[in-house]
Amino acid sequence: MSSTFGQVFRIHTFGESHGGGVGVVIDGCPPRIPVSLENIQHELDRRRPGQSDIVTPRKEADAAEILSGLHDGLTLGTPISIIVRNTDQRPGSYDEMAVKYRPSHADYTYDAKYGIRAPSGGGRASARETIGRVAAAAVARQVLDTLHPGIEILAWVKSIQHLNASVDPETVTAETIESNIVRTGDPSMVEPMIDHIKAIRADGNSVGGVIECVIRNCPPGLGEPIFDKLEADLAKAMLSIPATKGFEIGSGFDGTLLTGREHNDPFRMVDGRVRTTSNRSGGVQGGISNGEPIIFRVVFKPTATIMSSQETVTSSGENTELSGKGRHDACVLPRAVPIVEAMATLVLTDHLLRQKSLLH
Repeated sequence: MSSTFGQVFRIHTFGESHGGGVGVVIDGCPPRIPVSLENIQHELDRRRPGQSDIVTPRKEADAAEILSGLHDGLTLGTPISIIVRNTDQRPGSYDEMAVKYRPSHADYTYDAKYGIRAPSGGGRASARETIGRVAAAAVARQVLDTLHPGIEILAWVKSIQHLNASVDPETVTAETIESNIVRTGDPSMVEPMIDHIKAIRADGNSVGGVIECVIRNCPPGLGEPIFDKLEADLAKAMLSIPATKGFEIGSGFDGTLLTGREHNDPFRMVDGRVRTTSNRSGGVQGGISNGEPIIFRVVFKPTATIMSSQETVTSSGENTELSGKGRHDACVLPRAVPIVEAMATLVLTDHLLRQKSLLH
């Protein structure tokens, strides 16, 4: 199983949803970087279950333990291991699912690949695995702040089903995003989105949507053509998040409606810097950052677990039906915002370290 991500700043996540715990081992982190457990815990609290009345009610403190790699709050340059213990497992909720494949989950495909799976909570395929990513990104954030202060990485809920937020990636703030439980950057859409999620959940159903993300103050020159282009690594990072089904950067699919004359970003010198007068490239050209804001969007499907009967088959090949059980998000987007930010942070940190090694 490919559980490792990154080339220089490498992470390896471990654990299953209802196992003893989940976590991450970080390798390649530079020494003498200040890292605090409080910063790590803050980011984990943003993605944990039970944080509001529109997310799964599973009660987990998601308390992080740092097992290695730090001394007196500074990184040693050795592997950093972080674990979060699972404390609210309910494997009994998944007895029926041990023999029946849940539609649109990884149950059947894991059986097809490995011949065995952990049925409780989706096991390794559960979004609980992303705890390790978020914890690692909190460390990576400290690397960015030390080596290149000023980089901002912000994500927000752009849309939930048919409800679309209007957000300016150039000016949106973390305070605006975190001021509401939906984590949208458009205050006018907070209540409509909350009401829609609650109505969908009351009907035993689920919805998806789009998360948008901006990376501001990124230096030009990051990205490794040909196969590790910056947008290619961002796409891989985002599509590795559970429930994702699409990625676009800059003009994305809408760019197909423009001509080259309309789409190109003209260059100008501004205050001694090369700038572009538009940003349809989304901050990346030729696979390399150009110094403009990097803007991309990630599509999340409706949560696969719904509380109504669906057709399925058993592991022995018999047709049957299955209704969802357990504790689940009717919409994963509010809790996915910090995960999108985390994966973007990991990509940027890895490429910044790769660029520094290239220049030195």
